[in-house]
Amino acid sequence: MDSGSLIMDMKGIGPKTNALFGKLGLRTVGDLLEYYPREYDRFQEPVSAAQARVMDFAAVKGMIVTNPSVKKVKTLQIVSMQIRDDNGDQMKVTWFNMPFLCKTMHPGMHYVFRGRIKGYGADRQMEQPQYFTLAQYESLVGSMQPIYGLTKGLTSKMISKAVRQALEQGVRLRDPLDVSVREAYGLMEKQEAVAGIHFPGKQEMFLEARKRLVFEEFYCFLLGVRQMKAQMASQENHFVITPKREVEELIQRLPYALTKAQRRTLQEIQADMTGPGVMNRLVQGDVGSGKTIVAFLALYQAALCGYQGVMMAPTEVLARQHYQSFCRLVEEQGLMLTIELLTGSMTASQKRKVYEKTASHQVDIVIGTHALIQENVHYQDLGLVITDEQHRFGVRQREALKNKGQLPHVLVMSATPIPRTLAIILYGDLDISVMDELPASRLPIKNCVVDINYRPNAYAFIQKQVEAGRQAYVICPMVEESEAMDAEDVVTYSRKLTGELPPSIRVAYLHGKLSNQEKDRIMEAFAANEIQVLVSTTVIEVGIDVPNATVIMIENAERFGLAQLHQLRGRVGRGAHQSYCILVNTSSSRESQKRLEILNHSNDGFFIASEDLKLRGPGEFFGVRQSGELAFKLGDVYTDAEILREASEAAKKTEAVDWAIPVSM
Repeated sequence: MDSGSLIMDMKGIGPKTNALFGKLGLRTVGDLLEYYPREYDRFQEPVSAAQARVMDFAAVKGMIVTNPSVKKVKTLQIVSMQIRDDNGDQMKVTWFNMPFLCKTMHPGMHYVFRGRIKGYGADRQMEQPQYFTLAQYESLVGSMQPIYGLTKGLTSKMISKAVRQALEQGVRLRDPLDVSVREAYGLMEKQEAVAGIHFPGKQEMFLEARKRLVFEEFYCFLLGVRQMKAQMASQENHFVITPKREVEELIQRLPYALTKAQRRTLQEIQADMTGPGVMNRLVQGDVGSGKTIVAFLALYQAALCGYQGVMMAPTEVLARQHYQSFCRLVEEQGLMLTIELLTGSMTASQKRKVYEKTASHQVDIVIGTHALIQENVHYQDLGLVITDEQHRFGVRQREALKNKGQLPHVLVMSATPIPRTLAIILYGDLDISVMDELPASRLPIKNCVVDINYRPNAYAFIQKQVEAGRQAYVICPMVEESEAMDAEDVVTYSRKLTGELPPSIRVAYLHGKLSNQEKDRIMEAFAANEIQVLVSTTVIEVGIDVPNATVIMIENAERFGLAQLHQLRGRVGRGAHQSYCILVNTSSSRESQKRLEILNHSNDGFFIASEDLKLRGPGEFFGVRQSGELAFKLGDVYTDAEILREASEAAKKTEAVDWAIPVSM
């Protein structure tokens, strides 16, 4: 067996299990070995009962002080008892349908109880905890058990068993790092790193394995960037897109004035498109800085010069939103522009009509998703390519779109405020424009950082906003409940919130495991105010514009990076009404409170990104992926800024070679 062998050929993997692995995109043994854990069940030192009461998940060392009691509620048998910690504080622990505990647990016995904390105020209690003798738990402290992204029917144990089998059979993965690179930067071999990331045992092994794999991701990515830069350096401008008076006239007719940053960015784009070489520019604009109108003006200018333009969005719902807003602007301003939408969910006949119009230049601007780069799509005089939310696309996808024309101008747009020093490394083949100014009409979002005791007040506030005609988001880190992870999940939370709010308020949930069609349906229902409260994972980070949404409540806020929290916060504050961001801190640590206070007191994405860069450290690795800036499997440009710099240094020293395929961009 080697890395190219099929998973279905492994011992114990039948057709049904193989199909489940296939749902995760895992078909070969190599795919399996490079499917890294998304989280670890980490056994930490026990906390006191008082500390546990302000957490959602904890381990508490305590002595049983009451006899277990059994209460029957319908089909449930609820076992409960009181425990007391070393400080004398008491806490209630309960189990469901485990009556045998009454015979094994007695007053005076000492255990470590580990589980989720639920309820409010003085009624908070630990539900369905694991329990360990003191010696058992002591032996587990510091250990890490892998938890993987799953699909229904597949468990973390099934994945880890298959991974272990592959490693034990000696399946090896190709190591793209030369010995000289590994030695220069103190990196382990890939095989050791892969074993270490799946089964680290202790934190030290995890950190070493992760560093090696993150370095590899950055290194291969940056080699790809260097190759692209070399290719672009000598490219001649075949599409001289000169400024047109109609563009300036449109700017004057807009119902709002462009900011200085928008004006400056548009001038930089215009200078590039009339210059001797091909434009390759990144527009970094903070959330709400008005990148979309700048993109439209650039596309309009290209159309006035007789060229076609395309704009590619990462999701169908976002592509449709751009299409609708562009069409509305064209109609309101009476512009002579033809715009078409092209997405994967359109029927074959709908796509065929767009293909015909595009090939014969009956359309000026095409807006869509990855459907824009399919083989059947042919353009005539494609002069400008814009990709929205660049970090969601791979280098190859960007290349495929660019290659649809005779070296068109490329404009990349990102709402991720990466500090300039890192942006220069990551986007080394692009010139950078920064839009760091918000339109004057934008009301600053009001922020607050609260603990879990504030939840009832937050629910009441959400209800009040909905009754006033507004809408709300609630963000949870997880899709489904897990005993091992101390975080809220969207499925359970949406059920809980439905019970907390009046029946007239419709609550729905959204997460990445849903099909694209289902995600789009839910987002469109939310945009139409058919759903008033949307409980979601970070899948809404790049989402539809809903100006009516005025509240975003982010659970387990300490588990996200500040830059990602800022991105999520940008889902609100898009309309005329005052908007609010409620950050629920479920940690008792001073560090997490300090971090969140930065977000509490600032709405400036670039300031927040730079602070995020200063504050990240190894302790951040154990939560949900901290940022969505680039689609690396493990790497995080904030936490791993130093590794990124080292990988950049190594890439500069390395000759470009055939195997240097970038991870993503």
